[in-house]
Amino acid sequence: MTSRDELLKNPIEDISLDELKQYSGIINIYEKIYGFTCEGLVNGSKIIKEMVNEADLRFLSFTANLVSTGLRGLFADLIKKGFFNIVVTTGGTIDHDIARSFGGKYYKGSFDFDDSMLRELEIHRLGNILVPFESYGKVIEDVVRRFLPEIVKDKKELPVYELLWEFGKRINDSHSILRAAYEKKIPIIVPGIVDGSFGTNLFIQSQFLDFKINLFDDMRLIKDLVFSSKKSGALIIGGGISKHHTIWWNQFKDGLDYAVYVTTAQEYDGSLSGAKPREAISWNKIRPTAKHVTIYGDATIILPILAASLLS
Repeated sequence: MTSRDELLKNPIEDISLDELKQYSGIINIYEKIYGFTCEGLVNGSKIIKEMVNEADLRFLSFTANLVSTGLRGLFADLIKKGFFNIVVTTGGTIDHDIARSFGGKYYKGSFDFDDSMLRELEIHRLGNILVPFESYGKVIEDVVRRFLPEIVKDKKELPVYELLWEFGKRINDSHSILRAAYEKKIPIIVPGIVDGSFGTNLFIQSQFLDFKINLFDDMRLIKDLVFSSKKSGALIIGGGISKHHTIWWNQFKDGLDYAVYVTTAQEYDGSLSGAKPREAISWNKIRPTAKHVTIYGDATIILPILAASLLS
């Protein structure tokens, strides 16, 4: 059997916007190629650039699996540089960001590893990424137990976005999404906060510390931001609850003005994850006059290209 040390030797590294500067003109290559996925990539780049310049409310929506990859640092930079001013994501994003901010190491692996072997070696597998047991659950549990008592000492009820700022305040990692959001005071909205290790540990500690999270305050914030915006746009990576929460709230102002979807999901089964922007028009979630596109592909490949094009 392969040893644990052999498997855990190549850690995942976060990338930054600075590393992409030399590729800022790469979108021009794809515009020349143009065929198939390139068309969506080129149009998506143009829409995001216009959205950054014209929309006062700019959503960055993504799923947690991406935060286990080197994209984590890129998400943090997109927040720090002001390209987006509200984040909607899932509970696992908080798990991975905290775990990696406080010493948890994730490693390069393979989709084809024997999962029974990995379990015996105490290694989780997330696609082709390896997460040692000691890099995940225990780290998150220790962080919550360490910081939560001082955070809720004087305030026994908090909206989730403020609670996440408090944790971000206590993170010393330039690649941290939570730290970036705290520094820029950009809200991270996590409608499914209890679906993960961080949320579960909040619940456990609530039984001892007598505090509550107030999701209605998160909803109130996103409602106020949407209603007060003149134009809104969104880069939506992946599907599920983070995608739906983003477009759901925008229906109340007659829809997003800009929408770029990056996905591998298909629409044939009627799922929200695979639904194209044109379907959201029928629900009033995207305006009929909106500029929108779906880019089919793996976000670990697509997002660096889009981010690099923002620097041109």
